Amino acid sequence: MTTTFSPTITGQSLIAGRPVEGSAGTARAINPATNEQLEPLITLIDGSELAEATAAAAAAFDTYRATTPVERAAFLERIADNIDALGSELTERAVLETGLPAGRIEGERARTVGQMRLFAAVVRQGDHVQARIDPALPDRAPLPRLDIRQRHIGLGPVAVFGASNFPLAFSTGGGDTASALAAGCPVIVKAHNAHPGTAELVGHAITRAVEDSGLPAGVFSLIFGAGTSVGQALVADPHIKAVGFTGSRGGGTAIMATAAARPEPIPVYAEMSSINPVFVFPGAILDDVDTLASGLVGSLTMGAGQFCTNPGLVFVPTGTQGDRLVAAASTALRATQGSTMLTRGIADACAAGVSKLRNEADVTVVAEGRPGPTENAPGAVLFSTTTDTFRDNLGLQEEVFGAAGIFIRYSSEDELLASAEALEGQLTATIHATSSDNTAIAPLLPVLERRVGRILFNSWPTGVEVGHAMVHGGPFPATSDSRSTSVGSLAIMRFQRPVSYQNIPDELLPAPLQEANPWKLNRRVDGTVVSVEESQ
Repeated sequence: MTTTFSPTITGQSLIAGRPVEGSAGTARAINPATNEQLEPLITLIDGSELAEATAAAAAAFDTYRATTPVERAAFLERIADNIDALGSELTERAVLETGLPAGRIEGERARTVGQMRLFAAVVRQGDHVQARIDPALPDRAPLPRLDIRQRHIGLGPVAVFGASNFPLAFSTGGGDTASALAAGCPVIVKAHNAHPGTAELVGHAITRAVEDSGLPAGVFSLIFGAGTSVGQALVADPHIKAVGFTGSRGGGTAIMATAAARPEPIPVYAEMSSINPVFVFPGAILDDVDTLASGLVGSLTMGAGQFCTNPGLVFVPTGTQGDRLVAAASTALRATQGSTMLTRGIADACAAGVSKLRNEADVTVVAEGRPGPTENAPGAVLFSTTTDTFRDNLGLQEEVFGAAGIFIRYSSEDELLASAEALEGQLTATIHATSSDNTAIAPLLPVLERRVGRILFNSWPTGVEVGHAMVHGGPFPATSDSRSTSVGSLAIMRFQRPVSYQNIPDELLPAPLQEANPWKLNRRVDGTVVSVEESQ
């Protein structure tokens, strides 16, 4: 394990292991808590420098995808060790560039290295290869069957766009990078320009792991550039075979359009906008309404509301019980103080979204928190309206990226179901209820299954566990492909495709499909899963 690792932030891209000073202009990181510029100057690359990165990734692909499970897993674990070894330097830089507290950054670092190690375990275990064998049946009547075998391979070089709201877990060494590398795909990361120093430090950690693992340098590159030019050029580059993106709906759909317009269209796995509705049933309000209200406000304001799972809509019954929840939540919200948002641009966009809600007909403000003491730290806001207004006004489904939420008051189960049917695709939906509400909940569940990727019961959506059963995805516009997840071990499947081998001599077959099973994988033989123990 690496114990000391202190790279210098230079403001240069890392292209196939080599620091490159860009020739297409400069930028600076800005501390959002003070609006002060940070050193060093960041240099932005041009098209020729981008082409060097994508060509190196393409040249590295066949060698990298041929690595054994042990080799690839060890590489991912080296990355995790190196990110850990960056120590306080990484935390301090990320705090400066994002305005997030040190505790949040440390927690996110743990998640980042944890998911890298999770994918190392996935690769070492090997089920993602999905090896299938249909043995030859020469005596089958009326026609014999030839030997047919199948496995999944990596798609090729993957472009990953760093996210603004997770400078570690969804950025340079985040889940998209980890899952693509686990699938056997070289990665080119387009760093988010709001936290370039953080991105470069993690980029050095990955670059060193590439070198120490004896892999081709093109397995990883980190580039700085304008999203509208270099980012779009990266997606259009013929060497790129898939894209991972976390960001706005506008940015995601622009990338999707570019990817679809290529001579060879490629998949884009974009996580975009979600307002994550919460459905409160009467039983949940009968007892400890203050706990329910504080949980809601805590989830709404966590991280200044800059989570993609932030609960933006809360369906609450009309009448005395619902009024109690609205009043308790309002009291809790007024006691909150805003915290620094990630960038001035994000704070301005949040203010614009809140202003638009203030001006919507039949939408009222029920509570406001206090602004924070730093720059770009607006107070949280809660609004209220009716189900009729919600269904008639599509603007109420537009994501406000910040601590702003709307109570939707419903007077019947039919109104609630109609409102659920009117929802766009979401990452999550949350139900707060007791067993006394089960009859009313039953018809809602199939509606939510069609609308969201994760359904929660009596908890809050702003915690996303990185594991094997997690789905962080959902129908459009939550993501560009509802069949996938960007969190958890299933994320590896986004960057793989099946290849079938018919009647190939055993000595020419890839290792996962050879009779000797040298990688010791679980395999499906003639439709039956055969474990490693059973095959020995």
